[in-house]
Amino acid sequence: QVQLVESGGGLVQPGGSLGLSCAASGRTFRSYNMGWFRQAPGKEREFVAAIRGRDSTTAYADSVKGRFTISRDNAKSTVYLRMTSLEPEDTANYYCAASLRLGIIFSQLGEAREYEYWGQGTRVTVSS
Repeated sequence: QVQLVESGGGLVQPGGSLGLSCAASGRTFRSYNMGWFRQAPGKEREFVAAIRGRDSTTAYADSVKGRFTISRDNAKSTVYLRMTSLEPEDTANYYCAASLRLGIIFSQLGEAREYEYWGQGTRVTVSS
């Protein structure tokens, strides 16, 4: 069983920056594929970014490419999401997710169904 705890959400003005963290339990964090997803009110959950465990390959949604950066610190069992140039459209609950699939391929990193464990979410509001 893997537990995920997100932190770092809050209110930020358009154009601002914010960082999210997700601390994971488990002894083999370095092998976890980690993803960030978000869900805005009245909308479906969507992929944001992911980082593969075996080689730290990263993947991003087109809507955040160039603005968001995902990274991980295996020593701290933590994955991060650095968000810059935030827009009101980025307002959502952000969820951290973990996939233990060792053979996950790049195209699967953005698929929510590939992730077995989910955090409780952290709210990000972009507003002036």
